Amino acid sequence: MTFSLVGRCERTGAVGAVIASASMAVAARCAAVRAGVGAVCSQSTTDPRLRGELLDAIAGGVPAGDALAALAEHTADVAFRQLVIVDAAGGAAGYSGDRALGVATDAHASGAAAAGNLLADTGVPAAMLAAFTGRAGDDLGDRLIAALQAGLAAGGEVSPVRSAGMLVAESQPWPVTDLRVDWHDDPVGQLAGLWQLWQPQAASYVGRALRPSEMVQLCTASARQWPARGSVPGERGRAGRHRPVDARSRPGRQPGHGRVGGAGAGPARLPIGAAARTMAVRLPPRLARC
Repeated sequence: MTFSLVGRCERTGAVGAVIASASMAVAARCAAVRAGVGAVCSQSTTDPRLRGELLDAIAGGVPAGDALAALAEHTADVAFRQLVIVDAAGGAAGYSGDRALGVATDAHASGAAAAGNLLADTGVPAAMLAAFTGRAGDDLGDRLIAALQAGLAAGGEVSPVRSAGMLVAESQPWPVTDLRVDWHDDPVGQLAGLWQLWQPQAASYVGRALRPSEMVQLCTASARQWPARGSVPGERGRAGRHRPVDARSRPGRQPGHGRVGGAGAGPARLPIGAAARTMAVRLPPRLARC
């Protein structure tokens, strides 16, 4: 119930994965990236353990295609699985087991591989691959989002898509980007919106880890240029009435309900993207990055 793509940026060496599914929280189980190593998706009757096994193999110098072939040869129940992999050199491969769910197929080229199961159209992986490879000069995150949108436009899967996610690893040992929409009527659209919010902030969070004293000085200097909270006419009153985002985000009875809770359940929860946009509007731009 999933379609995905893993890819490498030829300019920067960054690696990433993007994925969408009718199942909840798909990125948490299926996608993995490792800086300087590669990216993997394990899907269709998912075994999350296969992600680490493949990444370990290519980290040891085994090319992506050879790593995937070796895993398929010795792994029990591999016929139920579907896998895509890209390594740091741009080698890519895909595997769709004989017992993968529904219509299952994959496609790969230098620098990227895509796959899907329970597909509405066999052309979905090829459409994703074309969207990714056709934007070689763009930011890796933009290319991954474009690929996911292309897969959805080509038919996606037979069931309504409910979750999506994107991971990107650059030169640091952690994923610089890890965005997830775990349950929504339009997860691909929400993920694209989150990426637009996150992209201009990503580098500053790397700076906090690597150069904390410098970042603190920048934040302090920025804070001095803004009035204290409540010093602007009307601001204190608005602050008193404002509910924290956390208070609006308590889960309702079921993730699939179009509204949170029932009668007397309290205010409706904002969608993830809307909550993020609310926070971005309320904070001065420079402070929002600190």
